[in-house]
Amino acid sequence: MKKKILVIGSLNVDMVIEMKNMPLVGETVLGTQLTYIPGGKGANQACAVGKLGGDVKMLGCVGEDEFGDIQKDNLSACGVDTSYFKRSKTKKTGTASIYVDERGNNSIVVVAGANQECDISYLREHDDIIKECDYVILQMEIPYDAIFYAVNRAKELGKTVILNPAPAPEKLPDEILAKLDYITPNETELMKLCGRDGAQIDDFIEGAKMLLQKGVKNVLVTLGERGALLVNANMAEVFPTRKVVSVDTTAAGDCFNGAFAVALAEGRSQKEAIVFANVSSSIAVTRNGAQTSIPRREETDELLKNMDI
Repeated sequence: MKKKILVIGSLNVDMVIEMKNMPLVGETVLGTQLTYIPGGKGANQACAVGKLGGDVKMLGCVGEDEFGDIQKDNLSACGVDTSYFKRSKTKKTGTASIYVDERGNNSIVVVAGANQECDISYLREHDDIIKECDYVILQMEIPYDAIFYAVNRAKELGKTVILNPAPAPEKLPDEILAKLDYITPNETELMKLCGRDGAQIDDFIEGAKMLLQKGVKNVLVTLGERGALLVNANMAEVFPTRKVVSVDTTAAGDCFNGAFAVALAEGRSQKEAIVFANVSSSIAVTRNGAQTSIPRREETDELLKNMDI
């Protein structure tokens, strides 16, 4: 029987504005296109779980506005139970204004908005949702004290906790690291958390071992086109991904996290779950956008048919 997954995290709407050149200070330029795309790391990961066939609920906060409706409707269409969203009466739905020039350079301004109300009191109100799930997935775009509360409460209840430390803080408390079943940074986030420099696999293994020493059970590092690295007490192994022509890496890591949780919840081994996540995210990078790039389950399964895992 498929186990239940709970995503606790952020919901934003990305406003992507395309233009020929970035404006200088005080300058007005004409944009060529404006696109609204549902985003936010929490929402992206919940979307991935839903699209890939997981049994998923999400806890998060949006405003009483059109953007909040966009997020709720889109995630519901992807198979996510959004019944427990908080609708802020004072704050607007979180936004990311993304300015992109014709050379692909971008500048991003994020306004957290209602995400700030995904707080401890809100999580306490929905303790029953935490109790009934098997896996809890978190990121770092809601208040830190709420993240730490969720980690502590989930472990009290015996849940499997997956933390995607993005955006990466300078450090995480040792008592929180000790309660993580999986931490899933990319290379840059891992090095920042460990206070190290390096870009080679051996550097990442050494950084991961530092986190293991603090009590993390598994360190799963996403390596982009190189695949993923799993380090735990028994192994340090790189799992290569399939070669593709990348179009847009937005939400590729979010897709990986969601897919990995889905596979674990279905009873697959760590190796099988990583392969499944690699394949799913390899599809996502061939498409534009965040949630729009995440594949459906049948697409991933079709590619996996001829792979020896």
